[in-house]
Amino acid sequence: MKFDRQKLESLEESILAPYGIRSSRSHGRVHPEEEPEYRTCFQRDRDRILHTTAFRRLEHKTQVFITTEKDYYRTRLTHTLEVAQIGRTIARALGANEDLVEAICLAHDLGHSPFGHSGETTLNDLMKDHGGFDHNRQSLRIVDELEDRFPGFHGLNLTWEVREGIVKHESEYDLADAGNFNPEIRGHLEAQITNAADELAYTAHDLDDGLHSGIITINDLSTIEIWQRLTHDLEIPCYELEEKTRHRVIRRLIGFEVTDIIATSDQRLENAGIRSVDELQRLPYNVISSSEELASQNRQLKDFLFTRMYHHYRVVRMAAKAEKVLTALFEAYLGEPLILPDHIRGNIDRFGEARTVCDYIAGMTDRFALEEHKRLFDPAELP
Repeated sequence: MKFDRQKLESLEESILAPYGIRSSRSHGRVHPEEEPEYRTCFQRDRDRILHTTAFRRLEHKTQVFITTEKDYYRTRLTHTLEVAQIGRTIARALGANEDLVEAICLAHDLGHSPFGHSGETTLNDLMKDHGGFDHNRQSLRIVDELEDRFPGFHGLNLTWEVREGIVKHESEYDLADAGNFNPEIRGHLEAQITNAADELAYTAHDLDDGLHSGIITINDLSTIEIWQRLTHDLEIPCYELEEKTRHRVIRRLIGFEVTDIIATSDQRLENAGIRSVDELQRLPYNVISSSEELASQNRQLKDFLFTRMYHHYRVVRMAAKAEKVLTALFEAYLGEPLILPDHIRGNIDRFGEARTVCDYIAGMTDRFALEEHKRLFDPAELP
């Protein structure tokens, strides 16, 4: 049997929940295109995102630890892939559109600057008189404007639903700025799943990286309720944490969180009695959520990570270096645009000097930003 696009769309009609978005009912693209024979529109969007330059650069962009520290730690790319895996699991269980969730997950961090959230904060400060900088809006900017791969239009020409999911991405550290995407209503089910998967992934995996790095020890975690619960369930001694044991705990944590989100969200969907995408988006609350008990335990774990890991001197030192590097690059480029590469300088007429410089720096990997800083400010380096 051949599964062409019409067959795939028919399968969506039969298996998705009434509030899951069907690709056949997409609001479409800004520039009309004939859809491929063997992929839905959301599958095509996913594939276009995968092939972008911005996606490949995520391999060398910081999650928490700078990518030059060690090969083990998560990068923006590995984090993104982990978010997509978790997102698809939740989507499948709740009758959401897996392909739409995956596309949003893969695109949600495209706009991140080098050096993680410290880089984003620095760029936002530098751009305060020019519209600021936010990685959610930058992700949309990349797929709408900066990736230039097709004749006849700039960007990737993604569907409305993927673009809405990108711009309505929010978590504890990311606030949505929906702009022209119906800001009065909430993100659709697939966008909410992406948000939950993102928070789950970075909390679990930052804990894993913190333990592996030695910044966090098992003694530090002795008062953390969810850690106690997991190690008790796995019958792990409080003094023992070899590598395989750590992997077991992190796996159990992710599985426990996913199971709780699915059960809680399913109950909230049933209680709300919603029967359409529109009804879901007009609810006064997000339906994708952890239980109150687990949310409280997660709050304790997040506060612990914020204090003991994100404010650890090794992380803070790198943040301070990042601020100096990006500030120096920004001021140098803005002071003398002729030092910009020709293909970047060509965007000045279209976007203005400050935004062009910001786009260029935001697209850099950690490694490239450090090398560029050396080329510009070390007299011994060739330009």
